[in-house]
Amino acid sequence: MPRKLIKQYLPNPNTIKDNKFLSIFGKVIHDPQLWHLTRYSVSHAFFVGLFCAFIPVPFQMLLAAGGAILFRANIAISVALVWITNPITMPFLFGFAYLVGVWTLGQESSEFQFELSWQWLADNLNQFWQPLLLGSLICAVICAAIGYLGIRLFWRFHILNAWQERIKKREARKSELT
Repeated sequence: MPRKLIKQYLPNPNTIKDNKFLSIFGKVIHDPQLWHLTRYSVSHAFFVGLFCAFIPVPFQMLLAAGGAILFRANIAISVALVWITNPITMPFLFGFAYLVGVWTLGQESSEFQFELSWQWLADNLNQFWQPLLLGSLICAVICAAIGYLGIRLFWRFHILNAWQERIKKREARKSELT
């Protein structure tokens, strides 16, 4: 069952509940629905987590946790999926999102030398903020929808296969008895 596969990779809910950054959500975070592994909660967690992963802001994990609470999705999966955008993948993902935004707006791509500093960001933000935000939104919606539908299809496929296996076992037992 997909639940067993997912459960082996999830952290313990108590460690996440005790996280000092998630304490801003108060007692809402102790809702058992946020920790169950159902088709609904996991598929919604993929939507929320992948959507938040493409939002170019700090503290994406808090946004994912808030979205999981709002949509009653599995909070651990939502928060974990945000780490798709980590310091290694972030330049590639947001660079691609910028190019999607430039293409969507019909603009020319600006050539600039990236530096990891607040001064560079303050000086160059006017050049790229619109294409980056639009591209990030487009990528977020598309990836979140693909993740949501992919998990729903995977879960359904897995259930149908398990059902077929049960039928085969039942028929094998019947043929042994007769």
